[in-house]
Amino acid sequence: MELRQLRSFVVVAEELNVGRAATRLHLTQPSLSRQIAALERDLGVELFARVKKRFVLTAAGAAFLDDARDLLDRAADARNTAQRTQRGEVGTLRLRFVQSATFEALPRLLGAFRTAYPDVVLDLETMTTLQQTDALRDGRIDVGLLRFPYDEPRLRSQVVSEDRLVAALPAKHQLAKRRRVALKDLAEDDFILYTRATGPSVHDVIVGYCQAAGFTPRITQQGADVQTIVSLVAAGLGVSLLIAPTPPIDPAAVVYRELSDDLPPWRLSVAWAPGNESPVLRQFLQLLS
Repeated sequence: MELRQLRSFVVVAEELNVGRAATRLHLTQPSLSRQIAALERDLGVELFARVKKRFVLTAAGAAFLDDARDLLDRAADARNTAQRTQRGEVGTLRLRFVQSATFEALPRLLGAFRTAYPDVVLDLETMTTLQQTDALRDGRIDVGLLRFPYDEPRLRSQVVSEDRLVAALPAKHQLAKRRRVALKDLAEDDFILYTRATGPSVHDVIVGYCQAAGFTPRITQQGADVQTIVSLVAAGLGVSLLIAPTPPIDPAAVVYRELSDDLPPWRLSVAWAPGNESPVLRQFLQLLS
């Protein structure tokens, strides 16, 4: 039983006239008759009969018609799904991101992708830069949104934003009224930083900046995520240094201030493994260009 035979049967059943059906199918009448005869042999039933010079469906033919249409619809759906998958219009994108990407870059990129490809399933989860590079290398995810520096020459990347470090201060801090502050001005403060296990590169670079400014930060509290850090700052337990954009917060509790120190920006990059041939990944990367 072939799809072309099913199509021919459905058209003949709709027209109940071999001549008109042949015209619709762009076939000769003998060719169409052979297809119907072959289908009847395959099924072992007669699909059509002549009653008083009229061409009609048999009981078996009438019962088969709905199933034939369903099979043709399912075949068309299967073909459409395969084609859309090849074009990257359906499927799953496994994307991981560092937490500091959630306030600007992630919604911007995902918003554009969702608009262009609404039927793609987004598999999303926060993950540190180190965890992302391991997962990309092992093929467990398709794309990462991570921070430099990272050492993985087998990955490709594209910078999507360059962000500055800012000071997070309790609103009642003596420096809160300044528009900008210097790192050295925070030398006597208690610091709240990311735990090194969750963000070793961010932790180490921030400590290095402080040491270059002439002091080693006195880290009295640590947080695994930026919301926790900001909450601890709001409680007056210390100050922090965060990568902008920062989470929204009541300015009566916490203020963010630019640093006057000449520090390089933090690059946020999209990274992927060049051997990943996912069509969905291909479409995501095209949106970056």
